[in-house]
Amino acid sequence: VPRDNVVQRAEIRRMTVIEYDPKSNQADEYRSLADKIVNNKKLVIPKPLTMDELEDLLMEFGIMDSEDESIVGKTAAEEAQLAAA
Repeated sequence: VPRDNVVQRAEIRRMTVIEYDPKSNQADEYRSLADKIVNNKKLVIPKPLTMDELEDLLMEFGIMDSEDESIVGKTAAEEAQLAAA
């Protein structure tokens, strides 16, 4: 699965890409992946990271400097509105 910066923007807001920016190419990639998972006959389910583990990785790799609670739950459209104001 290719990875776009929209993933990091969604992650630091504790949202999925589909919630944050449903029209993005990355959201389409995830929908395609979901179809493949649903049709998977091997029935193997991966274990996701906890939010704390994810935030630690984002900070470790310099994607996120610190937690910014003010952006949690904000969509790309809402952020664009705030930036335009």
